[in-house]
Amino acid sequence: MLWINFIHLYQPANSPVERIKEAADKSYYRLTRLLEENRDLHFTANISGCLLERLVESGFSDLIERWRRLIEEGRLEIVGSAAYHGFLPLLPEEEVFYQIKRQEEIVADILKVDLKGGGFFLPELAYTPELSKLIKKLGYSWLIVDEASLPAGVVYDGGTLIDGNSGITTIVRHRNFSNAYAPDLIQELIGQDKANKTIITATDAELYGLRHEDPTAELEKMAALTELETQTVSTFLSKQIDLKNITLQSATWETNWEIDKGQPFAVWNEKGNKIQRGLWELAYFAIKTGHKYSTDQNFAAYRWHLDRGLASCMFWWASGRDFFHNMGPVAWNPDEIENGLNDLIRSVRSLQDKKSQKEKVVAEKLVARIRQKVWQKHWQKYF
Repeated sequence: MLWINFIHLYQPANSPVERIKEAADKSYYRLTRLLEENRDLHFTANISGCLLERLVESGFSDLIERWRRLIEEGRLEIVGSAAYHGFLPLLPEEEVFYQIKRQEEIVADILKVDLKGGGFFLPELAYTPELSKLIKKLGYSWLIVDEASLPAGVVYDGGTLIDGNSGITTIVRHRNFSNAYAPDLIQELIGQDKANKTIITATDAELYGLRHEDPTAELEKMAALTELETQTVSTFLSKQIDLKNITLQSATWETNWEIDKGQPFAVWNEKGNKIQRGLWELAYFAIKTGHKYSTDQNFAAYRWHLDRGLASCMFWWASGRDFFHNMGPVAWNPDEIENGLNDLIRSVRSLQDKKSQKEKVVAEKLVARIRQKVWQKHWQKYF
């Protein structure tokens, strides 16, 4: 059996250090040790720039050094992404470009990897034709997408294709396998004599320990199976020939066409969700304000808070969706919404130009309205 495993390592930039440590202790060290102890094992990963920065700040230099060795040995492949995990389809192009470039800079500085020419991970696998064209233009050679990006009526199990929108090589993750716990699934399939099957998974790395407990070490048992072969995505793609040209559609790894009714990004921006609508209004206002005061003497502080406030997590936690189907929680947490909300308003507050007083007042009123809606919903629906 061939397993192509893509793992996404990410914690929000405004996470407390205790959360960073918990993710490292329960998931990152475990996956690193797994690769070190099984020399035939190969994974592809996105390690978000904001996580790398927090790991450095929090004293995890040993973990980073171990990643460097695995990268040098060709057993851990690193791809490009957006440094602060912005929800790219809904951000202005200059913001998308900024986050991609920051990821390149951070990875080059900390992991000593040049990302150009390799693969690219869209946060939340949030694909649009426009993003596909931009990623190709920026010099990346492949993308990973969810099955939901396949056009309606297309049943395609080949795993790889050429995106008709941009011409970029694309690998498609199997959603049902990705939403399961791969070690259990793979051992079950091998037991059913389906060892010739190819499985392509893309999941949060935190699944392996932080989100899913594995007391019987099924991950480690699976890694030792002689029937299992793994490859990096780039190695796998290099062996594919005669790829079909398929024009992909906008979607994410959470898009459910039956529920979302033509809204590919409903989890992060549902039409009827007034809280999400307010959060996006504030986000766009903060970005616009930064453009107006781009020469402000305290612009670095503005940018620092904006990076954190634009993370996709805040919008996700405001969705109220139940993610039990892929071992996730109910996506409602007013404290997590407040984290992003606070960074967005602090970005505007950081500006020193006295002329920005007008924008500050507008932003404060927006925040007050959003905060009232958040806590009103929380106490009425979830208490």
